[in-house]
Amino acid sequence: METQFGISPLELTEADKALVQAAKDIITKLHKRNRHAVGSAIRTKQGKIYTAVHLETLIGRTAVCAEAIALGKAISEEETEFDVCVAVRYDEEKNETFVVSPCGMCREMLTDYHSDIKIIVSHDKKLVKCKLMDLLPMKFSC
Repeated sequence: METQFGISPLELTEADKALVQAAKDIITKLHKRNRHAVGSAIRTKQGKIYTAVHLETLIGRTAVCAEAIALGKAISEEETEFDVCVAVRYDEEKNETFVVSPCGMCREMLTDYHSDIKIIVSHDKKLVKCKLMDLLPMKFSC
């Protein structure tokens, strides 16, 4: 199944489903109105999972995405090889969570640290995994 953008999504494994659940668990547990609405989980090549929530601020450009914090936690524990990342948003009105695609800055940042990292996204109302570089054509480089 190829998408309209020429990306061939990969099926989720049980480990991927557990990663999504870890992101859902962290944002459900720590959600706070106007502070934390997105949770993220990143899995290393060795299978260790790091989770985090985003930090919202009154000045939008100083907010920090959950993916960046999860990656920072992993790097702080001397991790260097990353396999899959996912971000989940908590919808306060519906009291439910849903997978969201990473923003452009997170796409750049995650691929800076591991160019073949994969991402879990929602496509045609189904969760799929794809190479993050497929979502970041013509990535900036020096």
